Amino acid sequence: MGEMIEFPSNGSAGQGYLATPTSGSGPGVVVIQEWWGLVPHIVDVCDRFAAAGFVALAPDLYRGKKVTEPDEAGKEMMALQLDRAARDMSGAVDEVRRHGAGESVGVVGFCMGGGLALVLATQRPDAVSACVSFYGVIPWPDAQPDYAPMTASVLGHIAELDGFFGPDAASALETQLKGLGKDVQFIVYPGVDHAFFNDTRPEVYSEAASSLAWQRTIDFLHAHLG
Repeated sequence: MGEMIEFPSNGSAGQGYLATPTSGSGPGVVVIQEWWGLVPHIVDVCDRFAAAGFVALAPDLYRGKKVTEPDEAGKEMMALQLDRAARDMSGAVDEVRRHGAGESVGVVGFCMGGGLALVLATQRPDAVSACVSFYGVIPWPDAQPDYAPMTASVLGHIAELDGFFGPDAASALETQLKGLGKDVQFIVYPGVDHAFFNDTRPEVYSEAASSLAWQRTIDFLHAHLG
């Protein structure tokens, strides 16, 4: 169903995991990793999108590095070269457009990737028409986006117990985006913690919340991408 590929990234070669539906084509979705890297969970999410009829590409923003310890992950996240990450994400948008159906793509990200999904939507308003952020975090002071150019509709999945980006922060961002005339909805999932969608982390995973968030994500992407 899926394979590792290389794609053009503004003069260099990006790499990532591409999953294609059995039909051979479908709406394109860029999947942005958590701070762990392009780990099996993110590969599995791409495969799930392909099974639901989407062409999904997860760019490897760490360029091959995967981590398992939170301290290590935090260091990798803060050391991420944001200009290179932006080029890799933008290259992934163009690559998934080549493989997928339609000019518009969706972007779905988790944790660090949920923040970067919003950043990408502001950087590629020409292509990104749907943005889904799962408990998104933008921890880099110089990466706070200017949301004015964003044309995408936004769906945010927020964990009630999230210590990184909880309901209060989400509500403030939702108010800010609505004030700019953006189409945005943040949904708070009660009683769950950050990373509730990650089924490889049993200490935080919630089957009920993640299946609901997944169905809402699929419906949202179909509504905006066809």
